[in-house]
Amino acid sequence: MITAPKLWRVVCLVLTLLTLLSFTVAQPQDSADSARKVLTRTTPAYPALAKSMRISGIVHLEILVAPNGSVKSAEVKGGHPVLAQAAQAAVMQWRYSVAPRETHETVEVKFDPQ
Repeated sequence: MITAPKLWRVVCLVLTLLTLLSFTVAQPQDSADSARKVLTRTTPAYPALAKSMRISGIVHLEILVAPNGSVKSAEVKGGHPVLAQAAQAAVMQWRYSVAPRETHETVEVKFDPQ
């Protein structure tokens, strides 16, 4: 007979395994995808608030690039929130080299008020 504590442990173990499996499946494509070359790089507009507060830093984004080289989506993964929107808007205008399929790229956009 399975007691409540044993059942609880089994349920927790199964949920943990499912969670780990989903993280493994959801990983971005392999690093060979990051070999795409940026052809057109738009410089982000420095937000006035960030400039007046002398906020600098790096915004990390994960982008999805279409086979034709256009950026389909850009998700902020880290960086100052005041800078994030400007970085995201700029990266959406970037163009990459053509490839046979969509790729995931990780990019950094640097901001320096000087």
